Amino acid sequence: MIFASDNWSGAHPAINEAMARESAGMAAAYGESVLDKAVEKRFDEIFERKVAVFFVGTGTAANSLAFAAVNRPGGVVLCHREAHVIEDECGAPEFFTHGARMAPVDGANGKIDPDNLRRELARFKPDFVHAGQPMAVTISQPGEAGTLYSAAEIEAIAAITHERGLALHMDGARFANGLVADGRSPADMTWRHGVDILSFGATKNGCWCAEAVVFFDPAKAEQFRYIRKRGAQLFSKTRFVAAQFMAYLENGRWLDMAADANRMADRLRAGLDASAAGRQAWPTRSNEIFAVFPRETAERLRAGGAVFYDWNAPHSMHNITGPDESLVRLVTSWSTSEADVDQFLALLGTL
Repeated sequence: MIFASDNWSGAHPAINEAMARESAGMAAAYGESVLDKAVEKRFDEIFERKVAVFFVGTGTAANSLAFAAVNRPGGVVLCHREAHVIEDECGAPEFFTHGARMAPVDGANGKIDPDNLRRELARFKPDFVHAGQPMAVTISQPGEAGTLYSAAEIEAIAAITHERGLALHMDGARFANGLVADGRSPADMTWRHGVDILSFGATKNGCWCAEAVVFFDPAKAEQFRYIRKRGAQLFSKTRFVAAQFMAYLENGRWLDMAADANRMADRLRAGLDASAAGRQAWPTRSNEIFAVFPRETAERLRAGGAVFYDWNAPHSMHNITGPDESLVRLVTSWSTSEADVDQFLALLGTL
């Protein structure tokens, strides 16, 4: 009953097989192999336009190097105040941009509020050198609270971002889970509504370590190959990352795996809703659930073999738990089984 993180899950057998096939023979290095080029073309097909795609090893690298690509002197990236890039990247975005800052923006349900974004951007006057200058806005899809931006919300944020001549970046560590939950196409989730750069995550959803930075205007990516090299993310045997992506994207496997994770999360949500021993802290739609349990219930679940993390309450929901309650995060993955969920619910007393 592992609900700590989808990072705990293994690799899908088809992805293991693809890696094994590539372990024999020779292939051009540094992204020049036939397989690398085939996967780049596959990304064009998925997003229904020509894109520039660069493989990296971690989501932290994808986000940090994406910001480096649009950096300005005194650069500032505006993000939700609880976004992964400001809370959980250990300063990597600041490090790889050589000093850019993450500026928090408030918003309910883990999402940037467009009016708050406009107000925060207005604080940076073009003629006031001391404050630095905005260079990008980033949103997470799904976000740290497990919620999703609607198409209209993305468009509103993109319009404000582009008014200031900034790039809109999307952190898509769980991009496939968001797509499946919302029913939109990859193009409709991103560039058709104003996203300029995407950190495309696959590691959480069944790969070994496969992430990508996707530029929807290839002309804006001309310097990124140097940025990736300088950031120590240009692997010599990139075909092993490409092999993961080829198997991942084949015949919609990536969406099927995300659908499995989301389905198990729905099963868990239904069980929580039927329980008197716990409750959903707020509604979520992908593979993350935030629940409130009495502390003794959380301890009992852990004693019974369940693994999950305590979670800090969002700033806007600081009173969501009572004095003897805990807020926890439960995450399902492509390999979570019905038996895992049902055993957890049985311990909770739902089944």
